Amino acid sequence: MKPKLVILTLTTLIIALGFYAFAGMEGQMKDDSIEQEKSKDRMDDIKTEIATFAGGCFWCTEADFEKVKGVQKVISGYTGGHKASPSYKEVSMGGTGHTEAIQVYFDPEVVTYKALLDYFWRHIDPTDAGGQFVDRGNQYRSEIFYHTDRQKMEATASKKALEAAKVFNHPVVTRISKFEIFYPAEAYHQDYYKKSPLRYKYYRWNSGRDQFLEETWKNKHMKKDGMKPVPMDKETDKKMDKKMDTIESMKEDKISVWTRPADADIKKMLTPMQYKITQHEGTEPPFRNEFWDNKKEGIYVDIVSGEPLFSSTDKFKSGTGWPSFTRPLESAHIVEKTDRSLFMTRTEVRSKIADSHLGHVFDDGPAPTGLRYCINSGALKFIPKDKLAQEGYGKYTKLF
Repeated sequence: MKPKLVILTLTTLIIALGFYAFAGMEGQMKDDSIEQEKSKDRMDDIKTEIATFAGGCFWCTEADFEKVKGVQKVISGYTGGHKASPSYKEVSMGGTGHTEAIQVYFDPEVVTYKALLDYFWRHIDPTDAGGQFVDRGNQYRSEIFYHTDRQKMEATASKKALEAAKVFNHPVVTRISKFEIFYPAEAYHQDYYKKSPLRYKYYRWNSGRDQFLEETWKNKHMKKDGMKPVPMDKETDKKMDKKMDTIESMKEDKISVWTRPADADIKKMLTPMQYKITQHEGTEPPFRNEFWDNKKEGIYVDIVSGEPLFSSTDKFKSGTGWPSFTRPLESAHIVEKTDRSLFMTRTEVRSKIADSHLGHVFDDGPAPTGLRYCINSGALKFIPKDKLAQEGYGKYTKLF
């Protein structure tokens, strides 16, 4: 074969292969385009609206709203403040003006905005102006952020209906504000209840949220207070039943949840003062703390772990400005260590399980022990005697 003929043949072959390749690519592009259009059509069939709520810890509010039928996704984040792109640390310190919040993406043809408002009221304490449950500070306030005039109108009407129902003994203080901007929280906060279920359940139980909600709504009738239940799917019902079983088991054997959470979780649980006291051996001001003059009957537990530490039956007025006890309620939960700080030798008192700094013990107390356990209020949580069984400390009711 002559050279020119060879070149001509190869050229023809290359052109032919290129044509078929292009035709194949064009066909694939058409197929991809068709699939994209189909996908777009499917997305268009699902109508999505956004609701923004703040109800304290976003771990809890996110978990609650993801159980609702018609909710497509829930994102935890920050809103209502002045700091652009804040971090969790900045928000939790309370200097940004933001509150922990969630954005709820929902199908209004399955669940209405009004139904979500009713659900929201049933999962927070709308009478608490200082935070939500164990989380204190403006960064944990409850608030509704409306996106449209219709949402504003429905939120206002829903709040008035709640007030008219007289569910609570105190005024409803939850604010209704115009939505401005939402900053998603860090990745480890999203779906926290799925990623760290044990820590989440521990935190939620000790926050007192579910106990408050159960007590508040157990005798309220849907028709009487004008609020309707939100649709939940069967899988959700099973999860809720399992959750209640877990709570009941905790009530029967509280010791099963007396553990020390991760450091990051502890920081989230506590106020800055509580964190400084328990984790960095801090001391609160005398006479300006929560329990120095508390005369109510009940027990005092570790603010971090919940382990029982002291009883009001052993509390006495020491004149020091701090809660003082003659002895521990459970000596096995108390650890004593030598403290040589501040150019003196003292005996430090710490909790066994949480390893929280509690205070110090001195030998200038009254009879029968002659001891004075001088304890920081910020290291303690008080359980009144009428709440002992509900909070899982039923065996101590016999003290009173």
